[in-house]
Amino acid sequence: MINRDSYISQIRPFINQTELIKVIVGVRRSGKSIMLELIKKELMASGIEPEQFISINFEDMTYSSLTNAEALHDHLKKRIDDIKGRVYLFLDEIQEVSDWEKCVNSLRVNSDVDIYITGSNAKMLSGEYATLLSGRYVEFSIYPFSFSEYCEARNAAGEKLGIGEYFTQYVKYGGLPFLATAPFDENAKMQYLKDIYASVVIKDIVKRNNLRDIDLLERIMAYAIANIGRTFSASSIASYLKSEKRPASVDTIINYLAACEKAFLFYKINRMDLQGKEILKINEKYYLSDHGLRQALYGNNTRDIELILENIVCLEMLRRGYKISIGKNGDKEIDLVCDKNGKRIYIQVCYMLASDKTAEREFGAYVGVADNYPKYVLSMDEFDFSRDGIIHMNIRDFLLDSAI
Repeated sequence: MINRDSYISQIRPFINQTELIKVIVGVRRSGKSIMLELIKKELMASGIEPEQFISINFEDMTYSSLTNAEALHDHLKKRIDDIKGRVYLFLDEIQEVSDWEKCVNSLRVNSDVDIYITGSNAKMLSGEYATLLSGRYVEFSIYPFSFSEYCEARNAAGEKLGIGEYFTQYVKYGGLPFLATAPFDENAKMQYLKDIYASVVIKDIVKRNNLRDIDLLERIMAYAIANIGRTFSASSIASYLKSEKRPASVDTIINYLAACEKAFLFYKINRMDLQGKEILKINEKYYLSDHGLRQALYGNNTRDIELILENIVCLEMLRRGYKISIGKNGDKEIDLVCDKNGKRIYIQVCYMLASDKTAEREFGAYVGVADNYPKYVLSMDEFDFSRDGIIHMNIRDFLLDSAI
């Protein structure tokens, strides 16, 4: 089990804050269940006895009779009353329980219980939940393994390779925790990724949003997956679908993409006019929660290496807590504008600075950006091409530098 310290350090201050429900969200198989085990480990290290834990995973058919609020509440209340001292409650994939928020809020109010829940769909965080539990929960987003965590996992699995070889694996297979630690061959890895994708589509997108036109959903998703890191709009997808003799309205496309976002499959990044300081509502970018899914479904991760590298860097900055936008700088575009706590970092991502033209394009994107925030150009080049105050780094080095 990899100690995901960056997440534990976020959660630690809220342990034993019983007035707040700890909500852990992320795409399926990103490691949410592992986080619950790490929290238990943290609690036991502080002297809490395992007998004080109650754990339920709602993907386990053993608990199929508890998938409504009343039945779950009655079951948990009896168990809580039989335990001396504070109870630590761990409810995994809580979205499987109808009206779960009523049960959880009642236990929070009436019992000495510290509550941790996980979910794979942001729809569970809306509607009545938002009203009933407003101000009474704190949310943590969990992502698949970073490159640093991937290296740690492969080493822990007994594989001793160089950073370059690990990065080649990471580009192709992504960072889903189980895949990073399992001794699978190529075919098994691809099958695992396809199965995870199918699970997300059926359980967290189609079922949760009552979508009926699955063929249309798959076409929209295929377009977005093929074009991760490229700006496009719902109108451009509509035009593509029309050319494929499969017309769909812009509103329908927007709703289907929103359903994918709620399942944490895609992250939508808006464009920002750096000169006018306004958010632009057209031509966003979408990034995949795990680029390994693209390899399994679409292939060509290595052929489309620039898109994959940008996806990797974007997810890394999301992990580090940055709010991200695409920077419109006149007629130029800056790939990632990353903001956190008044700090800003600009990032350009490319594969190689193989020609003067490429270098001018990447470094030239910053012309006219007059502030003194750090500006990076990231590529796979081994040599340092920094110039004019703009920092050039190898992408692997950037990903492994926790100080950024």
